Amino acid sequence: MLTPKFAHVKQSFHVELKKRINEYFATTGKSTTGGIRLFSKALFLILALTYTYIQLVFFTPGVWVALGLCVVMGLLVASIGFNVMHDGGHGSFSRSTAVNKMAAVTAEVLGASHFMWNMKHNVIHHAYTNIDGIDDDIDAKPFLRMASTQEYLKMHRFQHVYFVALYAIFHLYWVLFSDYKKYFSGKIGDMPIKKMKTADHITFWGFKLLHYALFFIIPIVVLGFTTWIIGFSVVTVVTGFTLSIVFQLAHTVEHTEFPVPAEDGRLQDEWAIHQLKTTANFATRNKLISWFVGGLNFQVEHHLFPKISHIHYPAINKIVKQACQEYDVVYVEYPKMYHAVASHVAFLKQMGKQ
Repeated sequence: MLTPKFAHVKQSFHVELKKRINEYFATTGKSTTGGIRLFSKALFLILALTYTYIQLVFFTPGVWVALGLCVVMGLLVASIGFNVMHDGGHGSFSRSTAVNKMAAVTAEVLGASHFMWNMKHNVIHHAYTNIDGIDDDIDAKPFLRMASTQEYLKMHRFQHVYFVALYAIFHLYWVLFSDYKKYFSGKIGDMPIKKMKTADHITFWGFKLLHYALFFIIPIVVLGFTTWIIGFSVVTVVTGFTLSIVFQLAHTVEHTEFPVPAEDGRLQDEWAIHQLKTTANFATRNKLISWFVGGLNFQVEHHLFPKISHIHYPAINKIVKQACQEYDVVYVEYPKMYHAVASHVAFLKQMGKQ
């Protein structure tokens, strides 16, 4: 498949959007990074995860309290991914490159390779959102059919039911298989990854060993295999489902599009319009959800301006919406999270039809 090429237009909507957003930051004098609000949130989440881990492994409480803490731990792992790793990976956590790197590396401790995430998410997904054969985020073959251009199998008739189980094992799949598949194949889907340097190889294997030590070996030695497997299962199921559903609500819903390049690889729209057609927001007025998911419910703003911290999404959301109204550009947003979940289920059901 040819690498898709976006349309070039004389009056670029992307240029107009960047102009307005730049004016906002110039007028307010704010930095585009997270600042103290994001630093304090990151510190809270990391300390909360550390405390929960110590309590579960070394001061294991009663069964029901322990199971509750396992649920909390799963949510904390996901939230660190949303808030710390994600902003750090995009370079929007801090003005400091070193601090951004440290934030991004939290992915490694929690079981995911930052190098592979950067290639999969920043390089491929953000550039070619919802393009089948390129965007790895919609490649769940053969279990899920995420685009009308993908092969239909009879089991897809029930994917709107069994997707829950698949999302629940997503984190485990990531930790035990996904990164290694990319590492040894040298590809993400059909797209080759950039050549890894010696430091990248050392980081990859070193942090994999650290993760297994923290979340497999030490708990098994201290708690025993049975207690560990029960607790770990709860943590990984909560983490996997939370990560999966939040990211899927951003692109695989009824009102987003899945553009197909022409034979010469050209796409109909310029890049910004493509992002608006393939991306959706949800529950943007819910401050608790926005805090927990690191602004990823403002997915439209994130895809248009990935190097701006999610701390600023509520403000620039108004600017982007206004521009879309003026230029008659599509803007997909679901008022409540359950509206987006219902739309995702309906989308899966639609894709489950031949």
